[in-house]
Amino acid sequence: MTSSSHELTHADPSPSERLGRSRSRVLGLLQGAGGPLGVADVAKQVGLHTNTSRSHLDALVEAGLAVRTAEDRTRPGRPRALYTARPDGPRAGQRSYRLLADILAGYLAAQVPEPTTAGLHAGQVWGRHLAVRPPPFQRLDAVAATEQLMRTMDEIGFAPEAVTAGREQQILLHHCPFLEIADQHRDVVCAVHLGLMQGLLAELDAPVDAERIDRLVEPTLCIAHLGPRGDVTSSKPRHGG
Repeated sequence: MTSSSHELTHADPSPSERLGRSRSRVLGLLQGAGGPLGVADVAKQVGLHTNTSRSHLDALVEAGLAVRTAEDRTRPGRPRALYTARPDGPRAGQRSYRLLADILAGYLAAQVPEPTTAGLHAGQVWGRHLAVRPPPFQRLDAVAATEQLMRTMDEIGFAPEAVTAGREQQILLHHCPFLEIADQHRDVVCAVHLGLMQGLLAELDAPVDAERIDRLVEPTLCIAHLGPRGDVTSSKPRHGG
């Protein structure tokens, strides 16, 4: 892609860009809360699904930006998990989450006979988990399903943009939150990304599916191609060209 509207700079990403806009909003909420918050509290205030909010909160804990504690309660029942922002900033081991992802991606690449297929399947499972299904007997149309896909990809940190090229719908992924790992294990990581999209759309029983991802058509831009469900021509990411 050479359009000037998608020109990208090589400046280092800001903290909010590295976290993703939605996760940054969650962190900002914790920092300004003045006390511990539960998952439901966060979900309500930032307008996210509870599963998505829990994922962001747990990721902030792993990154050393938040602390998770159990609610102190005397009533019967399971205590809630409560979250607070760390006042002293990230702990020294904040990069351990990335290290774990690097270890797992490296293991798949080296030990699994078909690592790309394994990554695709893993992504599909998690994509189904992240989907917010419509009420019974209702089915999302292609527009609504794509909107949910866009929100989810944005929450993860991909900075997505929906465009139409000719008669094809595409999602421009302007930021890869796993770029450092993808540099070493690109086939696995890109397959997971494609699987996430496919799994979410499949869980929604959407009439649209993710066909493929063209990888790094620009230094920090990948393009996901969408098409009608049942007409998927490829289940593997490929290089653009």
